[in-house]
Amino acid sequence: MSELDANIQKLSSYLERFRATGVLNQIGGEARPALSGETFQTHSPVDETLICDVAKGGAADIDAAAKAAREAFPAWRDLAATERKKILHRIADGIVERAEEIALCECWDTGQALRFMSKAALRGAENFRFFADRAPSARDGQSLPSATLMNVTTRVPIGPVGVITPWNTPFMLSTWKIAPALAAGCTVVHKPAEFSPLTARILAEIAEEAGLPKGVWNLVNGLGEDAGKAMTEHPDIKAIAFVGESRTGSMIMKQGADTLKRVHFELGGKNPVIVFDDADLDRALDAAIFMIYSLNGERCTSSSRLLVQDTIADEFEARLVERVNAIRVGHPLDPGTEIGPLIHKTHFDKVTSYFGIALEDGATIAAGGTRVGSEGYFVRPTLFTGASNQMNIAQEEIFGPVLTSIRFKTEDEALRVANDVDYGLTGYVWTNDLTRAMRFTDRLEAGMIWVNSENVRHLPTPFGGVKASGIGRDGGDWSFEFYMEQKNIAFATGQHAIPRLGAL
Repeated sequence: MSELDANIQKLSSYLERFRATGVLNQIGGEARPALSGETFQTHSPVDETLICDVAKGGAADIDAAAKAAREAFPAWRDLAATERKKILHRIADGIVERAEEIALCECWDTGQALRFMSKAALRGAENFRFFADRAPSARDGQSLPSATLMNVTTRVPIGPVGVITPWNTPFMLSTWKIAPALAAGCTVVHKPAEFSPLTARILAEIAEEAGLPKGVWNLVNGLGEDAGKAMTEHPDIKAIAFVGESRTGSMIMKQGADTLKRVHFELGGKNPVIVFDDADLDRALDAAIFMIYSLNGERCTSSSRLLVQDTIADEFEARLVERVNAIRVGHPLDPGTEIGPLIHKTHFDKVTSYFGIALEDGATIAAGGTRVGSEGYFVRPTLFTGASNQMNIAQEEIFGPVLTSIRFKTEDEALRVANDVDYGLTGYVWTNDLTRAMRFTDRLEAGMIWVNSENVRHLPTPFGGVKASGIGRDGGDWSFEFYMEQKNIAFATGQHAIPRLGAL
């Protein structure tokens, strides 16, 4: 039996229970259908077959989940941080134990290749361990004495929070948001993307089995316009952490305005990888390819714009075409596959529409630009050359395995082009000139920049973007700043003079 056949067989056994019961909500420690009884369906992008039914939560389900989170909050807030740490570590243990199930289900639900999803579950476990270890110090503050007072700062959890996660690498991104919220002492209502509901259900089960108290973590499936909107407007939800499109982030901010909702947004990107002629071109080529074509190009940090210096552009693009044409497109459960199908027909139609747009704008399709097969949502990795930064393919987030190559002459031109977009999530700079790297990164408008490297995540560092790419930062202590309120307590250290109004 081939590895692919073996993986398909294992997947079938994992999916049996979902086919029998559907994907249920989890509210107050109970697995429940939607209060309306309604469901929607999730299909695999591999062959468009039905996976299972999913509870279609709405405003009533969100209200029940928010109330459960509110009721569970005081006890979870006041639980010793060392006990929260133990529970979060048990969740991480549970993730490791079910890593294969998580990976296979996520591949089938999203179309992501197993070579990447097999690591996503373990990254999720790392997220829980990292924030678990930080839980005991989350409330630590400072001593800030003045002439008459001893000021002591501390932090307290903000309360029940809403977490809305996307369909690209949904498991890992769910842990990235939920782990620090729980470590801080907050309770959670989680609404996963409707296109990829399976692993959110598995994660909620793992948390319950690890001993997380009932109501601390609630899961409501549903559509953004129903469940999502109800969450962003609910008065018991004190903050919203959202990963997704910039347009949706804007809507969430408007919906949460009446309740003065705190928001944390990780939004879109049109990220540049800038290759100067003095760079290590072999490594730059590997990194540029990896950062746009891995994960099917469905990642916010993808380097979707290649800015390449004109003196090396012909050679670099020729090598790029050869490599892109050799990328293996196939079944996501095949260990040899590098790119699987796009998540859904709606997204497939969006991505493939840019093939015609590129030609209309005057660019060249140097590689790809076609569908692969007639079943599922497979797209051949695509490269546009002869592009300018004014073209739609250079300005709009395509969110697929599509790279736009733009040539530049000088450092100043490269900087101008790199910054000339609405987004500012990441940037990747390739040069062996240290002073140039320092100048360039200082003026590059991006929340995260890697020099002579692809995106290598280090959990203590801040993660987030500028401009239309987001608000706030994840990672390390930055996560706690969002999920907690700062408090200052001032103790008088002596008999300082107090103004005596009305005294004779």
